[in-house]
Amino acid sequence: MASTPEGADSPLILASASTARAALLRAAGVEFTIEPAAVDEAAIKHDYRAAGRDALACATALAEAKARAVAARHPEAIVIGADQILVAGEEWAGEEWFDKPGDLAEAAAQLRLLRGRDHILVTAACAIRGEARLWRANAMPKLTMRRFGEAFLTRYIEAEGNAVLGSVGAYRIEGAGVQLFTRIEGDHFAILGLPLLELLEFMRGRGLLGE
Repeated sequence: MASTPEGADSPLILASASTARAALLRAAGVEFTIEPAAVDEAAIKHDYRAAGRDALACATALAEAKARAVAARHPEAIVIGADQILVAGEEWAGEEWFDKPGDLAEAAAQLRLLRGRDHILVTAACAIRGEARLWRANAMPKLTMRRFGEAFLTRYIEAEGNAVLGSVGAYRIEGAGVQLFTRIEGDHFAILGLPLLELLEFMRGRGLLGE
């Protein structure tokens, strides 16, 4: 008799309030529940910057902190944590880190800083059950934003509205935000917030999906 893979009966929880991440999992046919984690992201980022750590190390720590916070409440579940940091410039370990804009004026100001430049979306994800880390992955897609004018920026912000506030880059490439770019390199799913193919492979290995 074939053995049941470890974790096959574990419920799956996404420790994120991201609608884009949830949409990716739903579209892939994954059954899960959502329970956003309350962690002090600003404090973690401050500590990592003060220690001279790079964005990948920080995003990895944030993803794991979120997953562990939810796993502590649901030790029987497999909890997926994820985080994304936008880093402007040629080097992914550069000095400019961007957070989600707080309002539309901040979103417009952020897009002005990014236009005509390259940036990296440093994306990290992990799976935690109990106190054990079962899986982790990362991706660093690179995007080149075109030199759009103020008239386009105004129309874009008006059309997208508060939807831009849910993205670290103040754009949704699955929507009108794709018009901001001249070049996109790397994993499309990671740009939306999850290294999805690697995550699905992990789930299959744990018996959470069909073979």
